[in-house]
Amino acid sequence: MDLQTSVFEREAESPALDNILPLCELAKGLEDAGEFELAEETLRPFWNGLTTVPNTNGLQRDAKAELLLRAGTLTGWLGSAKQIAGSQDIAKDLISESAGIFESCGLSEKLAEARVNLAVCYWREGGLDEARVTLRLVLDSLHESRSEQKLRALLTSAIVEASAKRDRTALVIYKEAAPLFSSSSNHSLRGRFHTSYATVLRSLGTSEHREDYIDSALLEYTAASYHFEQAGHKRFQGRVENNVGFLFATLGKFSEAQEHLAHARMLLLSVGDRGGAAGVEDSRAQAFLLEGKYDLAEGAARSAVQRQRHCFRRDN
Repeated sequence: MDLQTSVFEREAESPALDNILPLCELAKGLEDAGEFELAEETLRPFWNGLTTVPNTNGLQRDAKAELLLRAGTLTGWLGSAKQIAGSQDIAKDLISESAGIFESCGLSEKLAEARVNLAVCYWREGGLDEARVTLRLVLDSLHESRSEQKLRALLTSAIVEASAKRDRTALVIYKEAAPLFSSSSNHSLRGRFHTSYATVLRSLGTSEHREDYIDSALLEYTAASYHFEQAGHKRFQGRVENNVGFLFATLGKFSEAQEHLAHARMLLLSVGDRGGAAGVEDSRAQAFLLEGKYDLAEGAARSAVQRQRHCFRRDN
């Protein structure tokens, strides 16, 4: 047993109760940055990780609800990424319990946060109607508010509609929500908004042969990259750059495509995201194919496979 493990075990036996809210706040910041494994590790003094129930003994009601919310949210994200059977049900139970406590305490903004996260769990399972109903509760409760949770509810609503192949409905939500997001100081949230908006514009531009939508998608991707850079979220910025690079390749702008793809690879490798870097290599291979550079495409494809194998060996 190493020293770090023994420390975690001692803390799990008698965790410092006054530490829980700062730890939850730190975990939430890591969630926002896409660092879900680190967020899970942060809560180790109170939570043994996926498929387990947090230790809430002795906690005040608001602290208990916050811990349940963070554990439930992380269970949903990591359970989905690792394809753990039943993880979304566990996540929903934890988040629902937290929502009940927040509601009884009259903490409306925290209740809204819990409900948005619950809707995300329904969305992952394909329960789009359940997600819509849950998000409507949030939007109705917040009325004219411009709070972060209202923005998250609007963004998630648009994502749900896009998942249902209702791009036109999603587009209306994005257009109506854009002024609210433009006044937000949360760069991470704004980056997510512009990324999702760009994806819908790109989809409509391709299916309807609308060059204006494609141009708008590029502008939205550019905005997303800027906000993720401002937030310091290199992983998300790298994925946006990958999307931009591949979009340029489909437009026949191969020089611009390779420039963005090289930037994407650099960003993702800088945060150790080898899986993301493998995806960039695959995009490079497809871009070279579109350009007719078959030898370079083959080399990029080999690199993508090698990176994926490395990730598989590391994770197993």
